[in-house]
Amino acid sequence: MKYKNLFTPVKIGSVTLKNRFALAPMGPLGLADAEGGFNQRGIDYYTERAKGGTGLIITGVTFSDCEVETQSMPNCPNSTYNPVHFIRTSKEMTERVHAYGSKIFLMMSAGFGRVTIPTNLGEFPPVAPSAIPHRWLDKICRPLTKEEIHSIVKSFGDGAYHAKRGGFDGVEIHAVHEGYLLDQFAISMFNQRTDEYGGSLENRLRFAREVVEEIKSRCGQDFPVVLRFSLKSMIKDWREGALPGEIFEEKGRDIEEGLETAKLLVQYGYDALDTDVGTYDAWWWNHPPMYQKKGLFRPYCKMVKEAVDVPVLCAGRMDNPEMASEAVEAGECDIVSLGRPLLADPDYVNKLRAGKWEQIRPCISCQEGCMGRVQEFSMINCAVNPQAARERVTAYEPILKSRRVMVVGGGAAGCEAARVLAVRGHKPELFEKGDRLGGNLIPGGAPDFKEDDLALAHWYEVQLQNLKVPVHFHTCVDRDMVMAGNYDAVIIAAGSRPKVFSLGDDERVYPAAQVLTGEKDCGDTTVVIGGGLVGCETALWLAEQGKNVTIVEALDRLMAVNGPLCHANKDMLERLIPYHGVKTITSARVTGYRGGILHASCGGEDREIACDSVILAVGYEEEDSLYRQLEFDVPELYLLGDARKVSNIMYAIWDAFEVANHIG
Repeated sequence: MKYKNLFTPVKIGSVTLKNRFALAPMGPLGLADAEGGFNQRGIDYYTERAKGGTGLIITGVTFSDCEVETQSMPNCPNSTYNPVHFIRTSKEMTERVHAYGSKIFLMMSAGFGRVTIPTNLGEFPPVAPSAIPHRWLDKICRPLTKEEIHSIVKSFGDGAYHAKRGGFDGVEIHAVHEGYLLDQFAISMFNQRTDEYGGSLENRLRFAREVVEEIKSRCGQDFPVVLRFSLKSMIKDWREGALPGEIFEEKGRDIEEGLETAKLLVQYGYDALDTDVGTYDAWWWNHPPMYQKKGLFRPYCKMVKEAVDVPVLCAGRMDNPEMASEAVEAGECDIVSLGRPLLADPDYVNKLRAGKWEQIRPCISCQEGCMGRVQEFSMINCAVNPQAARERVTAYEPILKSRRVMVVGGGAAGCEAARVLAVRGHKPELFEKGDRLGGNLIPGGAPDFKEDDLALAHWYEVQLQNLKVPVHFHTCVDRDMVMAGNYDAVIIAAGSRPKVFSLGDDERVYPAAQVLTGEKDCGDTTVVIGGGLVGCETALWLAEQGKNVTIVEALDRLMAVNGPLCHANKDMLERLIPYHGVKTITSARVTGYRGGILHASCGGEDREIACDSVILAVGYEEEDSLYRQLEFDVPELYLLGDARKVSNIMYAIWDAFEVANHIG
């Protein structure tokens, strides 16, 4: 069996896990009810990942404090808000998880402090160890009193006791990690106290020590307590994080102090360390976008593993099983945590064990369905898996009669529609004008940091092959072809076309897609018109190849209209642009390109930029002409994806799933 070492047992304290995979904790927004218990969505969500073979389920963050940093309800579960209700809903969930041989730990938080996401904050003033600036708001946080610290510590004991009664096998403490409240106490930059909770490292870790001691005293020494732990902070200054490879002076916790911290935390009684690096001031580390390399935490986990004698968990784009197996074999970690990959495919572990690697739906690290929606809408979902955290309400609908459905377009929307129709028992037939499936995933996946876009396109190819969906390439569908087919329903998912306009010497003016796919060579010096996501990623990719790149954007800042982008993705990309030498001109209007000179009007002045080519990344237009020709002649007709409204991969897939799952 390949990757056998990932399917050997491992112990955390007294608890034995059946394999080396854990569901990494992710914010359970939308998975709680108004009484602080787990709602049906939450129960189904965690159970589905256990059913998929994951050895350890770690819930997203929950709270036990009801007095200091009170939360708007329902926000996240709370183990002390209504203990009887929490225990009852937990027991229903943990019993189902245990049926699959999985273990489940409750993640318990001391609070967010200065990093509370404003959309989830309510009207409560932010707290912190000291009077320090809030991460997002223009506010100074209120220092916690010693009495409040003691109150929070006691709530951990109460909450863990209720968790144990509810069937949880252990807890994970949130966290001396990412700059949350316990981490703010641990880091001298944030902790300026002069009492017993400030000053020396031991004093700054006192809060975390009291938490584990309280839980062990209430639940017993054999009840496992894991700690979410960041070895290094990656902070250049307040609200300023470091990029990979950047030389900087660490203002937070450096590696030397981090290793000493790890040793002390284990000495205090923590049974495992769930390890990464970063803080909210540099949160593209803790929430790594596609611009971070895969397995980015491996070297840091190895340092911790060599310093302590308890299990180390490693997350951070660890979805490649070859990499995961190497990490365990090399002693870099004991357990591989998968967060977003298990949003994308809850059956990841079972598919891998069965040797069905190509069947695993890939995470594309866009963070639009998970972190983006947590930020904006207080709910966790997944861009490529519409059923994530909605398992019951999006279950595949049964059909009464198999129907023939024509699907026009082989992009993400068309592929998802055909897949869902076939899974349900209908007979879809897909028509694509090009020579491969994927649509905009193909040019979008050209940069090496977007490799998972191509993996998603390949996944759809495999799915449609396995489902025996007929796919016709090099086929331009017209009205007569549709009408002659006598289909029961027709789906138009013809995608979009890049917006183009004349600048003068148009033979050297290319849409971004043509450059990304290698159809056109942009030369050594180029200007990208359009500073949206496509323009910025194209510019970054070219700059990494050594090209001289300038972005010209009409608005006053880059990526002004993209969204909801996760801030980790957007903030990192914004900083990577100048870091790689890409020049940016904003509030500028391009007026022409002649003789190798691009002219732009900026603040009333004409700017001249010498360049070998101009790349247009100014958006797309819906390709809905076939739909308009058919809309009064085909009784059951649907318009999906960019053909309906130019958007992103998430809404292309979600809308296609919604429609295809309800065609009778």
